[in-house]
Formats: sequence, C-alpha cells, structure tokens
Amino acid sequence: MRLTGLCAALLALTGCGLQPMYAGGSSSGIAQGLAAVDVPAIPGRAGWLVRNALVERLGAAGDASPAYRLDVRLDDSLQALGVLNDDTISRERRILRARYQLVDLASGEILLDATDGFDAGIDVVSSEYATIAAEQTALEDLAKEIADRMTTRIALSLRSQAEGAAAQ
Repeated sequence: MRLTGLCAALLALTGCGLQPMYAGGSSSGIAQGLAAVDVPAIPGRAGWLVRNALVERLGAAGDASPAYRLDVRLDDSLQALGVLNDDTISRERRILRARYQLVDLASGEILLDATDGFDAGIDVVSSEYATIAAEQTALEDLAKEIADRMTTRIALSLRSQAEGAAAQ
C-alpha cells in the first residue's frame, strides 16, 4: 500500500515541471552565472553590509571573470512608531530598501531592474547603548534578507535568460 502511494507521488512529481535551480551544484550554469556577477562598492554602512552579503552568496561557486554588474542603490531609514505621552519614542522601525539593476557587461543591456525592501521593529529602551545595538542588529539582519532576495531574483533572471537563449 505504501509502495503504491510512493510510486504515485513520484509519478505526479515528475509530471509537474519543477526543476531544481541549482542542479549540478557549483558547476551548474546558474551557479556559474551568479559567480560572474560583479558587485561594486555601495556607499554607507548598510551598503557595506549588503555588498558583503551579496559577495558571499554570489561567489559560492568560485571565482569567475565578471560577465555582469549589479548596480545597487539603498535607502536606509529609521521611523518613530510609538510615541508616549511625554513625547519619548518607545518603538522604531528600521526600513531598508534596495533598487538594483543587473547589467550584461558585453552588451550593456539591463537584464533585471527590481526593487526589494524589508523592515524591522525595534524597542527603544532606557539604555541608549541597547537601543543603538538593536538598531545595528536590525540593519545587519535586513542586509542579509535583502541579499537573499536579490540573489534569488538574479538567479531566476539568469535562468530565464538561459532558457530563452536555448529556445532560439
């Protein structure tokens, strides 16, 4: 009974059209494409954090000569959310937004033009040091989230470009 159910599930899965994006590991076309993305310096502390996270994620397949450039502009802001009766702030929201373009270095064509953003809530406490530490931790977490999302969208863009080239 279990074997029949397992076989039916495997047959259904093969017909669904899902394909692993990173099939072939670091030698796959997607991984090699990600490794060929150059990320120039991004201004500011948030830029430094996002660039480092991107380089870590994109370069996982090793070093490749740059075929693409990723231009990134960041908007990092803190907003007061909770204001008490004595006009002190009790809660903040840190917002990190990224506008980025993936440019093919050979043709100058923009392959991907996208915007992503995340935000995090921060409790403002009586200790200024603790509040600053929470703000910095939130920025580090947001930089990782942005880099993860950007890497996924770049991989999808490279895959669709490769599928389009194979169809021609």
